[in-house]
Amino acid sequence: MRRFILFDIDGTLVWGGPAKGAFCEAMVETYGTVGDIENVSFGGKTDPQIARELLEGHGFARDQIRTGLPALFEGYTSRLEARLGDDPVTVLPGVHALLDALAEVDDIGVALLTGNIVRGAQLKLDSADLWERFTLGSYGSDHEERDELPAIALERARATWRESLTPRDAIVVGDTPSDVSCGQAGGTRTLAVATGNYSFEELSRTGADHVIGDLSDTDEVLSLLTQ
Repeated sequence: MRRFILFDIDGTLVWGGPAKGAFCEAMVETYGTVGDIENVSFGGKTDPQIARELLEGHGFARDQIRTGLPALFEGYTSRLEARLGDDPVTVLPGVHALLDALAEVDDIGVALLTGNIVRGAQLKLDSADLWERFTLGSYGSDHEERDELPAIALERARATWRESLTPRDAIVVGDTPSDVSCGQAGGTRTLAVATGNYSFEELSRTGADHVIGDLSDTDEVLSLLTQ
């Protein structure tokens, strides 16, 4: 294994679906409030981080938030699973073709690096027939801090593919500045894709190794990922 690719999910591979509504309803069920929804962005964050930021603005202590997380995520994923059949995520342009092309490259591994908890990631990608395309991943359920996720992914990649893999053998692909910064913190290469809520110009200011508009030009993206 020469290199492995770490894909973000929301805004990078897929878009839309019922996740935010399901999450907010589960917040009310678990904590009695959705929290500071007007001032907290969900983009580029882990699910536990989103819950903490929503609730800290309403005076909740960290221990109180942490204690409620298992119930929150049970309520969230049960709602998500029930609704995805009628409101599936949309696969973004070029994703299927790119994953097909990567599957033909023998020395490239394909994995996930996402703020979603693992069950949420599985449900979203299953609804788009994408979950089985990824060998491994690191998730918001592994650590609240996104910057810790590249190291977790590297550990799993070493156990699965090759013990001598290093951070520079990985490339993080994502649609937010947080995706870029977590890759930089983990020592990986980075490719930013402007298919989420951030423009090409905004992503260009992050210092990403590469910035592209979307994943639709398979040959171009494959070249950047495998060079």
